[in-house]
Amino acid sequence: MILFVTLSCLATLLLLAVVAINVIRITGVLEGIGERPTSWLAKLRLGLRAIESETSQIAPEVTTLNSGLAAVDGGLRQVVADLGASVAALRKGQS
Repeated sequence: MILFVTLSCLATLLLLAVVAINVIRITGVLEGIGERPTSWLAKLRLGLRAIESETSQIAPEVTTLNSGLAAVDGGLRQVVADLGASVAALRKGQS
């Protein structure tokens, strides 16, 4: 029983050591990706900021556009009602 507990503890320590070593290796690789201003991560960050600044004006314009489209929708619904009434009046005249 003591042998089983000892082996379990050793296996747990080995697992933790492997995880720690790999975390250190991954951290080193990730630091290498983004530490220079010419790295891909820096270029990506710069591009995303440019997109964010270029598209920041869209939100207020969409609100204005939605208001205008709502007015157009109301006008078109009135046109449909008027055309329906005209068609009904023409059909009555043909009978």
